[in-house]
Amino acid sequence: MAEYKHVALIGLGLIAGSIGLAMRRAGMTARISGYARSAATRARALERGLVDECFESAAEAVVGADLVILCVPVGVMGALAAEIAPHLASGATVSDVGSVKAEVMEAIAPHLPDNVHFVPAHPLAGTEHSGPDSGFASLFDNRWCLMTPDEGSDPEAVQRLIDYWRALGARVDTMDAAHHDLVVAVTSHAPHLIAYTMVGVADDLKRVTESEVINYSAGGFRDFTRIASSDPTMWRDVFLHNKAATLEILGRFTEELFALQRAIRIGDGDMLHDYFTRTRAIRRGIIDAGQDSAAPDFGRVKP
Repeated sequence: MAEYKHVALIGLGLIAGSIGLAMRRAGMTARISGYARSAATRARALERGLVDECFESAAEAVVGADLVILCVPVGVMGALAAEIAPHLASGATVSDVGSVKAEVMEAIAPHLPDNVHFVPAHPLAGTEHSGPDSGFASLFDNRWCLMTPDEGSDPEAVQRLIDYWRALGARVDTMDAAHHDLVVAVTSHAPHLIAYTMVGVADDLKRVTESEVINYSAGGFRDFTRIASSDPTMWRDVFLHNKAATLEILGRFTEELFALQRAIRIGDGDMLHDYFTRTRAIRRGIIDAGQDSAAPDFGRVKP
């Protein structure tokens, strides 16, 4: 792999921090520059060795970089692309880690000069934690990173970024941006919204039952609260920028929920058993695919 010589990480939270640490673990010699709005975040990123240097502006951070990765909420990516565009090196690759692709590509691409490569990416990895202390080197190990290059993307630039993510521990696949957004609406976006909703319902109930919802939480509800504790700014932007796919999946979810509601009301145990048997197999498929563990802690790595 032709390694990058200078990688600029714009935003220094969980994903950017894990990228920096994974690069160190892989023995990459690239200089890593970073940008974050908060002086405290910049200082902590330097203390942890996530980056070699930090800047007060994104424009300064990208000077001389041959790879720039936008690691910020999708709602601000367009504005940041406009800010850094005049300062990008000729031949540089600009990428991102956003979990929405179609609208993000539309927001970023118009700002970039013709002499740089734009290769969008989305690592399917994360935790409920955020900030510069949340990153860890193994976050991407055996997780998928989905890339959505358009038809005009330079094949060499795409392959170079694929090699880079593989060196960080990820598995890589490419797909159309619209298809990506539908896939993640099923696997990530709708489940997060459902988790937020269930925890919101419990919060309302807690006012009636005082502390019982918290004190007697079972494992399923605890998993909902873990998901629902994710970064609110990031998830607000995800839903605002992946409306169509998320609403499509939520519509299908509602139909399934009504069917289950009816089965419970009329006592159709056979339907419920068959449904749960079919959905149980999905969990086994995820474990067999190496995307989770059957261990009691689900194989989660605590930073």
